[in-house]
Amino acid sequence: MRGNFFKGLGYLYQGTGLLCKPGIWHYVVIPLVINILLFSVIIYYAYHQFNAWVVYLLNWLPSWLSFIDWLLWTVFAALVTLLVVFGFSLLANLIAAPFNGFLAEAVEKYLTGEPLTVSSRPLTLEIIASLWRELVKISYYLPRALALLLLGFIPVINTVAPLLWLLFGTWMLAIQYVDYPMDNNRISFDRMKLLLKEQRLTPIGFGSSVLVASLIPLVNLIVMPAAVAGATLCWVNEFRGQAKQSLGATV
Repeated sequence: MRGNFFKGLGYLYQGTGLLCKPGIWHYVVIPLVINILLFSVIIYYAYHQFNAWVVYLLNWLPSWLSFIDWLLWTVFAALVTLLVVFGFSLLANLIAAPFNGFLAEAVEKYLTGEPLTVSSRPLTLEIIASLWRELVKISYYLPRALALLLLGFIPVINTVAPLLWLLFGTWMLAIQYVDYPMDNNRISFDRMKLLLKEQRLTPIGFGSSVLVASLIPLVNLIVMPAAVAGATLCWVNEFRGQAKQSLGATV
């Protein structure tokens, strides 16, 4: 696979450093508030339901696997944790989509010294387009997530379900955030996926860092704006020139 996993890992950290830069920091406030409020509600609910969800999954197992309940509890606990993180990310980004788009635009302008050269849309249309793009991402995510969820109920195979969720989750988190600068530059969703696949290891590294940061208390509160900034830096460094060449136009 092409790309650089470790370079991808570093983009979230570098994105965090961009949040306080001139022309950027005031775009961080609304995504940050949305992130804190949603995260507080979801973590509170998940904390009280976590054990019940794990027990529910364990009840689907045949009785002959009861001798490894301790191992399967750990596996299913990891699965539930991943589901909570991914569900939270989808919901938070759906609500904050227009603001994340503005943040990505400000970061790109700071990094390149140039405003976006694509034609601007009225604010109302920009918000509608951002929300529609989020629905496109959700339509990409849900059938694949459902397939993985069903695998979790198949004996023996379900023991590797958390690993499959981990791989899919890192990829999905990369898509979620790199899509903001690409959408700003009018890169279609299908074209965006192709660009990421051509350097698959880099977005997987980036998605891995977002996933790990999402599991760290307090750090997870700034993950969304930091990931938007880091994804925009990734777009500028890794994909912007490639997209310009392939589309035969300035992006």
